[in-house]
Amino acid sequence: MTTVRHLLLGSCVLAILTSLPAVVSAQEQQLIQDLRGKWKFQIGDDQRWADPSFNDGKWDNIFAPSPWEDEGYPGYDGYAWYRKQFDAREDWQGKVLTLHMGTIDDADEVYVNGHFIGFGGQFPPHYVSEYGWTREYFLPAWCLRFGTSNVIAVRVYDAGGEGGITGGKIGIYQQSDPLRPGQSLAGTWKIKTGDDFDWKEPAFDDASWNDAVVPLYWETQGMKDYDGFAWYRYRFRPSAGFDGKTLILLAGKIDDIDETYLNGERIGRTGSMSTHSGKIKTSDEYAQLRAYTIPSGLLKFGEENVLAVRVYDSWLHGGIYDGPVGLITRDEYLEWKHRHREKRNPWELLKGFFE
Repeated sequence: MTTVRHLLLGSCVLAILTSLPAVVSAQEQQLIQDLRGKWKFQIGDDQRWADPSFNDGKWDNIFAPSPWEDEGYPGYDGYAWYRKQFDAREDWQGKVLTLHMGTIDDADEVYVNGHFIGFGGQFPPHYVSEYGWTREYFLPAWCLRFGTSNVIAVRVYDAGGEGGITGGKIGIYQQSDPLRPGQSLAGTWKIKTGDDFDWKEPAFDDASWNDAVVPLYWETQGMKDYDGFAWYRYRFRPSAGFDGKTLILLAGKIDDIDETYLNGERIGRTGSMSTHSGKIKTSDEYAQLRAYTIPSGLLKFGEENVLAVRVYDSWLHGGIYDGPVGLITRDEYLEWKHRHREKRNPWELLKGFFE
């Protein structure tokens, strides 16, 4: 009987633990702009519809989230666009924002004021469905127009069955306790596809490389459908206030794996780019925040320093796609980690179940 009781308890505990991360994650983000309700909608496909100045006055009004089949378009498969206006309040400035678009059937591209900020799945001819995945996209402050009207445009492709923005709590959310670097390194970096270890050297001339906004998927910046190796480079001068302190480089979230160099020396990596079978293996590295301790004496104060990030993307999304990106003291980083460890430790809540 005791064995059966423990097995039943174990099943219940497993179910609770499985659900906890999603609950905790939701608690750490606060809804500041509800996007449920009336959206403008048009079947077909025209890239001009991403332009915030486009006049969508003659488009239909439909409710989202809801399958478009339930909103007057039964049996429709193919391309369609959604558009919605919202006001970005002045007090949003300085906050870490995320755009939640719920579940979209099957593939999507999302534009804010004409800026391509994220996507899910892949459009034909290399079609990939992500109908079951919840869309959450980092919303950069630079693409918003504070104190006035903004436009979200969502391009959707549906291959069959239900289509469109089908479910979820769609809206703009702010992180309630974000990890904030003491010196931000987000902004315009240099990027180049390919792989060459000379690119980690501080003296290397990257003037001919393309510009890339960090953090943001590289597919949204002229590298659509690119999988493989690429390098980022960034030049900066550290704040004098950091001198004498143990520092950590926050390199955001990277899809999929990386090796990160400061002034030519590797300071960290997530995943492994070595291979014995001809194929590099990746797992859940894309979801991990990169935090790398900077060795004492490596950072040059009063001089230019060079970051070089070698990235390998195996499929779909790629690059440094989410923050924070910057420098933080070890003490400040540990304080934030301890707060979040307390919030995200469900095992303590269940201690004693099997004692």
